Amino acid sequence: MQPVLEMTATDGFDLWPVTESTSYGFLPLSGELSPLEVGTAVMRMADCNDVDTDCNAVDPDGDRPPRPVAVLDSFLHGLLTCESLLAAGGLRVTDNSTGVTFLPGCCDGLEDWRDWQRFVDGGDLLGFGHDPVSPIAERYGSVVRLTVNAEQSDSPVIELSVSELRHLLAGAERDLVDFLALAADWASRQLPDHCSAVTVALARLLDLPGSAVARKL
Repeated sequence: MQPVLEMTATDGFDLWPVTESTSYGFLPLSGELSPLEVGTAVMRMADCNDVDTDCNAVDPDGDRPPRPVAVLDSFLHGLLTCESLLAAGGLRVTDNSTGVTFLPGCCDGLEDWRDWQRFVDGGDLLGFGHDPVSPIAERYGSVVRLTVNAEQSDSPVIELSVSELRHLLAGAERDLVDFLALAADWASRQLPDHCSAVTVALARLLDLPGSAVARKL
């Protein structure tokens, strides 16, 4: 199980160094990323929240500050000020014995990864997308079945025990905490004037505890 960020083309971005990419894919987040990959991940997270009118991004009380004029401040504005942060992606699960891969869907982003914990603690079904691709997780007693696409009767599946899933989720959380450490260090060098604010925003997006943030600042 890996926390992954859904990537799009990065060509034309020049606010800080990023990896060059012209296609769709997933970037696994962990403590093993290079500085360029960390910069790419932060760019993508900021880009996911670079909006003014999305219902999840507008402060319901109308207290959100206006978008700054400076290009860098403008690009980071959503990440630093949105009430509800988003990040396309989620948790990717691969069965190494069969090669079956369970990919994140369109309706449960990386910011919602703790939905998996609530599911394993007592849920019976968790959906991640809709037609034409509908990944779902179902619990049958002590067994969890991950269906790659519930729209297909012959969809590949991954089956594992509830205890195995708990273990995988603990590993995914460690990967996110380790990524946050890299991102905090990266921000101290690439975005020194925004380091603390960016680190706090990333921790909030990834739903990591305040203690994890404090250790990174």
